[in-house]
Amino acid sequence: MRLVHPPQATTASIRQHKAFNSTVASVERSAAFTEAPSLRNSHAGSVSTTDRISDSPLQHYTKLVESGVLRGDDHQVRIIGKLQHFHEQLMTYKPPPIPEPAASGSLFSKLFSRGTQPEPLPLGQVPKGLYLYGDVGTGKTMLMDLFYQTLPSSITRKRRVHFHAFMIDVHKRLHAAKAAMGYKGGDPIIPVARDLANEAYILCFDEFQVTDIADAMILRRLLESLMSYGVVCVLTSNRHPDDLYKNGIQRSSFVPAIELLKTRFEVTDLDSGTDYRRIPRALSHVYYHPLTPENRTEINKIFTSITSEDDTDSVISNRKLTIWGRTLLVPESTSKVAKFSFTDLCGKPLSAADYLEVTKQFPTVFVLDVPKMNLSSKDMARRFITFIDACYESKTKLFISSEVPIYQVFSDEAKDKSQVTDHMRSVMDDLGLSSDTVGASSMFTGDEEVFAFARACSRLVQMGSREWAESAGQQ
Repeated sequence: MRLVHPPQATTASIRQHKAFNSTVASVERSAAFTEAPSLRNSHAGSVSTTDRISDSPLQHYTKLVESGVLRGDDHQVRIIGKLQHFHEQLMTYKPPPIPEPAASGSLFSKLFSRGTQPEPLPLGQVPKGLYLYGDVGTGKTMLMDLFYQTLPSSITRKRRVHFHAFMIDVHKRLHAAKAAMGYKGGDPIIPVARDLANEAYILCFDEFQVTDIADAMILRRLLESLMSYGVVCVLTSNRHPDDLYKNGIQRSSFVPAIELLKTRFEVTDLDSGTDYRRIPRALSHVYYHPLTPENRTEINKIFTSITSEDDTDSVISNRKLTIWGRTLLVPESTSKVAKFSFTDLCGKPLSAADYLEVTKQFPTVFVLDVPKMNLSSKDMARRFITFIDACYESKTKLFISSEVPIYQVFSDEAKDKSQVTDHMRSVMDDLGLSSDTVGASSMFTGDEEVFAFARACSRLVQMGSREWAESAGQQ
């Protein structure tokens, strides 16, 4: 199919045509099609049919190119071709029935029904999954959303979820399965995989990464069990399978999972060699600095204005959120808007699960008094990065007051710039970040830390755009 380019580019289309830029990806999701379910709406069949697109991936991509939202090139067409072929395979794929747990009360049944493996399906009967990897800005999430949204409404057992949120869900299920098995024990992965397969036989994981030993130790068996029940997966990642969990504890135990990914998935590199850097975009006034009385008054006025829109939903103090049996207090909130101080949010030992729950419950979040951070506040900086990632994935509308421009809260420019590694400069360059905008930091050293820092800066820039402010905060 020939891709037709618009004869004349307006200022808006020039700003949008960088096809695989992560910034544009969010605009496409809000303007060209409704947002795929993320952390807030990630369960199988939970999206209404109005969110669906009747076109195939290639048809919809062609329309985006013809309308000027995307700019087609040969590399993009090759990737879309893979999605199209996979889409066509799934149209004729009939997943096998999921066996029910044995109901017999015999001792023999009780012993052998715990963790009984289903008969493995022949490889030819289950389509290979897709593993799409590339740097930030190559459009992984946009491609995932495009594929997921073009699945027909007749396929109801499907789920699109951020991988971090998925693994939190898996560990909760494993904990419940172990408790149900009691002192006799058994393999909890099998019943968990069976339940997941019952809910969805098409699983789309965004940002697949392995940094936790608990995840690394169960992933191979979890993926194998899901596949044996006929589940097909699409994964996006920043890394080739060979580079996952590098230098991790007991990595040798994770190597079989890498081999599984390389044999049961079509591994596709999204990097095209084209520079899809961020184009400066209009900013919305959602970030306030420095911490002056005037700015404090202004941001509190905005909070009061937003929370006064519904007389039946008034602000309450110390709302309780229960997360994994623990209680998190929200200092001020309505049912949809929450306000925290930076110390409340990042000065306590909160985890990714806490931040995911906050962004799930509150589409709009205010964070006040964010300080400039340094080595002595590295733990708080890590938590803030985790919080930013949760906001980004949940499409949260974020208001912040900070000591310095929010993109520079991690910067330690007063230090000798020679301390900033070439690797950090390279990662920032890949993300289209200028040190003039976000500064640079010697606070972060390892590959994962450097990448997380640079990605958080990139996302803060994007979340300050007018397009984000206009489309975020919906529930």
